Amino acid sequence: MQKRDLFSLKGRVAVVTGASSGLGVQMAKALAAQGADIVILARRKEKLEKVAEEIRQFGVRCLPIECDVTKIEMVRKAAELAEKEFGKVDILINNAGSGGIAPAEETSDEMWSNTINVDLSGVFMVAREFGKIMIKNKYGRIINISSIYGMVGNMAHPSAAYHAAKGGVINLTRALAAEWAKYGITVNAICPGYFVTELTEDVLNTEYFTNYMKSTVPMGRYGKEGELDSTAVYLASDASSYVTGAVIPVDGGYTCV
Repeated sequence: MQKRDLFSLKGRVAVVTGASSGLGVQMAKALAAQGADIVILARRKEKLEKVAEEIRQFGVRCLPIECDVTKIEMVRKAAELAEKEFGKVDILINNAGSGGIAPAEETSDEMWSNTINVDLSGVFMVAREFGKIMIKNKYGRIINISSIYGMVGNMAHPSAAYHAAKGGVINLTRALAAEWAKYGITVNAICPGYFVTELTEDVLNTEYFTNYMKSTVPMGRYGKEGELDSTAVYLASDASSYVTGAVIPVDGGYTCV
């Protein structure tokens, strides 16, 4: 019997948004390590160029594209450039996001709108534009990055707009999974817990939040670099061909208690 590599991504083309730092870079490299050619999107072009060079060390092609996911013309242009370069898009990791922190009664209209635009509307627009390419090719793997805060509320870190947006991403994932299954496209969501990244380290490294984490996360620690990668690779690969509409927490048990 011929050995089958369930997690191989050779011959696949993967797009990762928010890939200039943090979890986006880690997941892009994880897919590259499995053989996928990579398209990385973010607003900071100089950082993208550096990440692209690192990804090419895996022996794959990498196309960096400057893109603000809240600007539809930039999203459409990115989809056009990716399809022109590679002829298809097989995998999309919708990772770009931001987080406004404020008590609900102090959340301004601007903070609300900005958070919803980046964390929910941007996810939809990117999924729609790259989804059109997948629909043509009758194949796709879409992975939306939500959050544990899309599944629960919290008392230590007030951010109602972020909770609302990430909760919206979860049900958007289910809606697209139901709608696009007929095209051979799976749509799933990952809900990361507390991972130290460029965006989170100032908060997570405080004594207050470290103590909060130890009292709420059964595993008693933050997520380590690379601990999101296996879930992303699984959902991007043919190993998950019968999995769609799933919401997978990677959170050390935070959402189980």
